[in-house]
Amino acid sequence: MTPTLAAVVGDFGVLNWAVLGGYLLAILLMGVYFSRREKSTNDFFLAGRRIPWWAAGLSIVGTGLSAITFMGFPAKAYAGNWIHFTGNLVPILIVPIVILFYLPFYRRLNVTTAYEYLEKRFNLVARLVGGLLYICFQFLRMAVILYLPALAMHTVAGLDIYACILAMGLLCTVYTVLGGVEAVIWTDVLQVVVLMGAAIVCLGIIAGEVDGGLVAVIEKGRAAGKFKAANFTWDPKTGALWLFIVGRFFGDFMPNTADQGVIQRYLTVPDLKSARRAAWVGGLSVIPVSLLFFSLGTALWAFYQARPELIPGGLRDDQILPLFMVQQMPAGVAGLAIAGLFAAAMSSVDSSMNSVSAVVTTDGYRRFRPQASEQSCLRLARWITGLTGLIGTVAALIMASYADEFKSTWDLFLYILFWMGSPLAGMFVLGVFTRRANGIGACVGAAAGAAGILAVREFTELHGMLYPVVGLGGCVVTGYLASLLVNVLPISRLRNLSGLTIHTLDKQD
Repeated sequence: MTPTLAAVVGDFGVLNWAVLGGYLLAILLMGVYFSRREKSTNDFFLAGRRIPWWAAGLSIVGTGLSAITFMGFPAKAYAGNWIHFTGNLVPILIVPIVILFYLPFYRRLNVTTAYEYLEKRFNLVARLVGGLLYICFQFLRMAVILYLPALAMHTVAGLDIYACILAMGLLCTVYTVLGGVEAVIWTDVLQVVVLMGAAIVCLGIIAGEVDGGLVAVIEKGRAAGKFKAANFTWDPKTGALWLFIVGRFFGDFMPNTADQGVIQRYLTVPDLKSARRAAWVGGLSVIPVSLLFFSLGTALWAFYQARPELIPGGLRDDQILPLFMVQQMPAGVAGLAIAGLFAAAMSSVDSSMNSVSAVVTTDGYRRFRPQASEQSCLRLARWITGLTGLIGTVAALIMASYADEFKSTWDLFLYILFWMGSPLAGMFVLGVFTRRANGIGACVGAAAGAAGILAVREFTELHGMLYPVVGLGGCVVTGYLASLLVNVLPISRLRNLSGLTIHTLDKQD
């Protein structure tokens, strides 16, 4: 008979609850502390450019090291193999491109948001389209990230999943409204340490519980094909090696070159040299992070292979790690691990809230009301941050209501990223790497890229990792051709591109 969830989980325990509560209180107090420095929008969005490069880099790691990584990566390795691991290393290839071709524009133009560049390079419409695409993506991203740890707490403690979402959303909103991006960055640094530590402790416990330790885990995993990291085939309908490499290369353009949350980190440091160092920290981190969490997933498989009676009926793959933590980790340590999971979610969601506020305030309100006072802009920034947290929380509640329809939350997140992010990244590629692309062409290209992904998903059986190739590639090709057509029309106007493309970067006035 399959055991019930309550039978294998048991009581979460007073000590675990005390640790969890204390950790979340500490996160809130960090927001209160940093609120004293938020005197202007420059402080609220850019931390006065006083963040050290290593903290900005770890913050980029923390934003990516969300509940999606903490639960999704081990779940992939637990249920399958390491095929996704190879794709996770591809973002390292994006870092030199970011350093050489993107950071110089963002730093020299002295912008607050990445989408200010789109207006300088194209026109106001391109700036607004870019900002709108980003905002829509962030609301959906927040929903996924809030939902996953709520699912974890529902698994390990039997708490109502909706109550968990509300609690996290409220707490996250409060400290982000108070502390701005400075609170976001330093809580990110804290959660990186806690989450990586929790994963290492889990591996250590498994090594002590499995007969033969990690050597036995490796041997069992190898015999079962759990370490398979590549499919050597040309079939685009399968998880082929070339498909993961190409797909992730195109897919990671958006989070590395056009995501306001990441670009903001590059702008919070004092100079270009510091921004480059932060980019390398964020890029190279994928190696230890992916190695650790995929190893943990395989180790969990080996552990539960020997103890199938500990797995309750109806357990989803995404729930396997939090189940292990509450079952096997000592009292207090389990509470800290779950607290880290909460912090991971909140430190990713707070980044979305602050960056969405930056886009609305800078690309919307301040753009159309340049005479607005600094204090009115700061007040609006706080209100928008709070409203963004509310919308993201409601979206997560809706997602929880339809959770059974999602086979894999990680796959859902990737689809959202590719659908909205790839066309947005394509707009920046058109701006940075071409001379002839114009605003109309860039907007047409973005629409074509998004439509192309929808069409491919609806009418073909191509693997999802090809979606960003369709989105970004479709945006660039269609946008460039549309620009050439517009350029021959009487309505076409020449723009001064000095310092706005790689071809004219040294031709600034």
